Amino acid sequence: MRKLLLLFLITVSCIYAQINFDDYFLPKTLRMDFYHTGNKSTETISFDRLIEGGEWSGSHKNLIDPFNYGNYMLRVVDAASNKTIYSRGFSTLYQEWQTTEEAKTTIRSFSGSLNIPYPKSKIKLEIDRRDRKNVFQKIFEKDIDPASYFIVKEKIKPYSSFEVYHSGEPTQRLDIVFIPEGYPKDEMTKFKDDCKRFAGYLFDYSPFKENKNKINIWGVEAPSAESETDIPGKGIWKQTLLNSHFYTFDSERYLMTEDYHTVCDVAANAPYDQIFILVNTPKYGGGAIYNFYSMTSAYDKRANQIFVHEFAHGLAGLADEYGNDNTYQDMYPVDVEPWEPNLTTLVNFESKWKNLVEPGIPIPTPSEEKYKTKTGVFEGGGYVEKGVYRPTFNSIMNSFTSNEFNEVCKQVLQKIINYYSE
Repeated sequence: MRKLLLLFLITVSCIYAQINFDDYFLPKTLRMDFYHTGNKSTETISFDRLIEGGEWSGSHKNLIDPFNYGNYMLRVVDAASNKTIYSRGFSTLYQEWQTTEEAKTTIRSFSGSLNIPYPKSKIKLEIDRRDRKNVFQKIFEKDIDPASYFIVKEKIKPYSSFEVYHSGEPTQRLDIVFIPEGYPKDEMTKFKDDCKRFAGYLFDYSPFKENKNKINIWGVEAPSAESETDIPGKGIWKQTLLNSHFYTFDSERYLMTEDYHTVCDVAANAPYDQIFILVNTPKYGGGAIYNFYSMTSAYDKRANQIFVHEFAHGLAGLADEYGNDNTYQDMYPVDVEPWEPNLTTLVNFESKWKNLVEPGIPIPTPSEEKYKTKTGVFEGGGYVEKGVYRPTFNSIMNSFTSNEFNEVCKQVLQKIINYYSE
């Protein structure tokens, strides 16, 4: 077993050593827009367009995803050598929707978009998706010629951007872009103040406060026609830029948008690795999806906690550690180990946080007073009460009665920050 592990590590090291950014890429961005269409058990990905973007703000060093997180994996394959030269895991709103009751009887389409560094030569762009056993299977591929005159050159939605917090070169930093939703033109000053406020919230929490020198935060001045956002269950409809709404998947607090192309159009005005949408509303709500976008209401009394909770979803793929939520069905089959780093079904606990559990702590861990401050294996998480386990009795990924990440989540967040900032 040790020999196999050593061989694997040597192989991974060789792959990294062979990917030199300047050999394959120009320092700008290429974006592919597409659509997911299907129902609970089917999915078709249809190509929409290619867009040339601004400067590539992602790492020039870390080009192959080492985490294996997300329900999908983007792969860029060099056409000449057939070698993978870029990859990134991600998840989508479409894949979440497939676990809802509606998906059993309805076919729907959701927009998708992916950024890659601009290739110098012809490539093949592939999208893999996890199957029932969490094994990636290819579901889409497209040959791309970077010299094609059909690649859109203009900026789709040009807006001014500004620095909220700056620590260094974007290619060596985690770049977060705040974009506004439901802020009319006469409230842009308010939005800028909110950006500063939420940057302050981020740096109140570990491990972000210890990594301020590895993070940039940007904002985009993109006004909406009206203030606030849609609340369908209350008959409230607002004309906003990103078409966000509460009651996503009929869950009142789930505040999201299905207009991902517009989200990316607006975000493209600044360097970014992560998109965070601030919604001009006092109503409690938010949501986030790994390497997709994160969103929160800007004026709820718990805005700081909602913000960091949602950002942990979007940045690191951290799962919700609470149970008893019937919005989703069969999201975490108990006979498969979840890819999310802070959940386990004990199918392959060795791949998770077993090394952080002290000797003598039982697995699973009873919810007894003597274990409530310990790292263990507590039943309940991933929206269900049985069969899925979380690392601690409580944390900010479980409930807002806690105001910190547990050690498992902190370590994952630190690894992600390092990945972007090397």
